[in-house]
Amino acid sequence: MAAPATQDLWISTFLEAQAAELGAANNTLLAYGRDLKDFADWLMRRKSGFAEADRDQIEGYLIDCDAQGLSRATRARRLSAIKQLYRFAFEEGWREANPAIQIKGPGRAKRLPKTLDVPEVDRLLEAARRTGRSAADRIRNTCLMELLYATGMRVTELVSLPVSSARGDPRMLLVLGKGGKERMVPLSPPARDALAEWLKQRDDAEERTVAKGGQASRFLFPSRGKSGYLTRHRFFLLVKELAVEGGVSPAKVTPHTLRHAFATHLLANGADLRSIQTLLGHADVATTEIYTHVLDERLAELVLEHHPLAKDDPADQG
Repeated sequence: MAAPATQDLWISTFLEAQAAELGAANNTLLAYGRDLKDFADWLMRRKSGFAEADRDQIEGYLIDCDAQGLSRATRARRLSAIKQLYRFAFEEGWREANPAIQIKGPGRAKRLPKTLDVPEVDRLLEAARRTGRSAADRIRNTCLMELLYATGMRVTELVSLPVSSARGDPRMLLVLGKGGKERMVPLSPPARDALAEWLKQRDDAEERTVAKGGQASRFLFPSRGKSGYLTRHRFFLLVKELAVEGGVSPAKVTPHTLRHAFATHLLANGADLRSIQTLLGHADVATTEIYTHVLDERLAELVLEHHPLAKDDPADQG
């Protein structure tokens, strides 16, 4: 994919993806936007830009930030924005290499990813079955959520699935992941049932479109928008609607949270890290290892909440 023509388009496209895939808060997006604009201006003064910048220039910018007396937290945030921009650019094919990947910053405490427990996921799935303007919408929403939780796909991988990958009641889906890497993900029986029901609805709608002179879509979740398929942003909003309907805090729920839940629940039920790494499409198992910390934290919470020795003894009080 060709890189955007201007620095501003680089920033706006990246921020849109952050909002859609990760549910980044407005304040976070504004901070990223300011940081990246500052970096873009710095590059421009040196007759460079996002498409040409190399590691030396990025490190030079960080040294300049330090010389300005910017705080450690601010410098860490700016580097984080730059690293995320270039990771996105590499994944989208705008850059052949990521110039920021090996740059070490002042560092900040790493937060564990948010996840959901099984009852919360059940409530989201149930909400999908009853949420939508029409029966077709409800069937589509159910299929989206069942596939997401059954496979742990990234939201872009899910919404852009070609319909050809879902034909023939598949036990496995072929997913095109980051960097153009393909992987196979198994489908649970509920996901297969939801997929079969949605395919029937989708194909009937496509037949009507073609009968009226329209063109059939090649996507599993077609849309009249520019991309031809359901957008990341629309799916993000849908997940928030389902959270409200299901009585789950919308602040906890994004499409990416379901991916975290998929991995955490697999690990909790005995799956090994290498298998989870393969299913998630992680290039490095170190990325997958974060879920062991999520599980450890959750287990510690359960002990503190439910173990009798973790509770205050009334006899010791007063």
